Amino acid sequence: MSKTYTLPYTLKAPCEETEHMYLAEVPVLPGCRAWGETAEEALRNLDGVAADFVASHEEHGDELPSSIAAAGELVIAV
Repeated sequence: MSKTYTLPYTLKAPCEETEHMYLAEVPVLPGCRAWGETAEEALRNLDGVAADFVASHEEHGDELPSSIAAAGELVIAV
């Protein structure tokens, strides 16, 4: 049975700091970030990274951050 989480994310426009690519991050999941040449690509990539993050935590019996259910825009299915 899959679970659905709604997670807040940030999206940064291309600049030197982001290696001239869009950078999307889920602040409540430490280290969960993805890059893309477009905003849409960065968010698609982030969806996969976030799903892998959650699946890995669940697989290893690790607790997810308590803020994972915070209101946001990104919905992933695991």
